[in-house]
Amino acid sequence: MVEALQFEFMRNALMAGLLASILCGIMGTLVVVNRIVFLSGGIAHAAYGGIGLAFYFGWPFLAGTIGFSLASALLMAAVTLKARHRADTIIGVVWAVGMAVGIILLDLTPGYNVDLMSYLFGSILTVPRSDLWMMVAIGILISALVGIYYKDLLALSYDEEFARIRGVPVTLLYFTLIALLAVTIVLVIQVVGLILVIALLTIPPFIIEKHARSLAQMMVGSSILGALFTITGLGLSYTYDLTSGASIILVAGVVFFLFLLLEQILLRFHKKPLP
Repeated sequence: MVEALQFEFMRNALMAGLLASILCGIMGTLVVVNRIVFLSGGIAHAAYGGIGLAFYFGWPFLAGTIGFSLASALLMAAVTLKARHRADTIIGVVWAVGMAVGIILLDLTPGYNVDLMSYLFGSILTVPRSDLWMMVAIGILISALVGIYYKDLLALSYDEEFARIRGVPVTLLYFTLIALLAVTIVLVIQVVGLILVIALLTIPPFIIEKHARSLAQMMVGSSILGALFTITGLGLSYTYDLTSGASIILVAGVVFFLFLLLEQILLRFHKKPLP
């Protein structure tokens, strides 16, 4: 892996993966503790509608995709607050319709054939320097906002009623959280693909959750674990000539299932009666 860093595209890919790990470590922690994994998956898939709009109307990619994703995300957020018993159904519908609209618009775009697989698994090996600076800027913004509103987010994540009693603007904060999540997902999809976004948002926080003593520790641990998955996956892809995004996901998935297996073994060991 070390010799691969002599190539600029590998250095850019590694930097993109590490930045994506930090972004997803922070936002993924909030996704997992607030139990909105399905909503984050809905936003990621609905983002296809924004991709289709951007290409069809000739808009800048980020402007079109973020606009559509924000609208979809805020609709889903409103549903989860107002009609929780129907939230999964409506999120699933928005998820499916967003993808369908995006694909249809791409089909209708004259003279342009886009590779949809690149948005599923990303093109991390072709990340330009400009995208890296964009990720750095968004990362600083999200880190600053989470740091400023950390106590309010902590209260919202673990006890919504207590947060309301404390005077936390729960509804506004929740919508802000979903909006930041939508921006993060769109930005990272452009670099590493839809499937890897969902993997980095969910797997590291899930593994770290039971071992972290605070929300901040969980964010840091998730970012570090995501970075390890990224480095290992890129190393495997370079050594064995594999698709980078899929390699990172496979590493994360193997560690996830090993963690579950180890957890079950330890649970049975502790339940074993003493002789």
